[in-house]
Amino acid sequence: MLGLSAATLAGYLAAIVVLMVTPGPDMMFVLANAARYGTRAGVVAALGVAAGEAVHVAAVVGGLAALVSASPVLFTAIRWIGAVYLVVLGVRALRSAGGAVTADTEPGDRTGRAFLRGLVTNLLNPKMILFSVAFLPQFVDPSAGSATAQLVLLGALFVAVQLTVDIALGAGAGRLAGRVTDGRWSRRINRICAVAFVALGLRLAAG
Repeated sequence: MLGLSAATLAGYLAAIVVLMVTPGPDMMFVLANAARYGTRAGVVAALGVAAGEAVHVAAVVGGLAALVSASPVLFTAIRWIGAVYLVVLGVRALRSAGGAVTADTEPGDRTGRAFLRGLVTNLLNPKMILFSVAFLPQFVDPSAGSATAQLVLLGALFVAVQLTVDIALGAGAGRLAGRVTDGRWSRRINRICAVAFVALGLRLAAG
């Protein structure tokens, strides 16, 4: 496959699987959406996150990500915008925690927002830019053909694995939340998700 050895591909896939099952902002975002709004919202949030990562991969291929990572001012600006965005989501979730919000009450509106929020959350995480710049090129073999084609392949595999893991987690969390019919538990889920969003924002702001 583009001259890449089976050992290289196996090592790469093993590395990204480990990375994907390690809790991080994207995973927590998908789980929070699934817990609040149901399975469909969790899956759609995963699609949004994957779309954001696809943009990061395209930026690496095009060289844009290297420019961002080399500019401290731009990097910091993206980091703070992302942090504020997550905190705002958390505050809104906390304000709506007084009533139970489920996938049954507002399905279309909530799932539509889930994709956009997943996309924006991933795009505004500058650590994903640095990660893409530092991680993907390590597996490029200059003797295996076009470096650009290899980056595209490696990036596509990364997005595919991320999407598979996040969809599985989002679907599982959504089904579990769907079994909770008590209003008090729904409100507690909303509050937990609100705290999770704020915590993710603060963590991103802290660097």
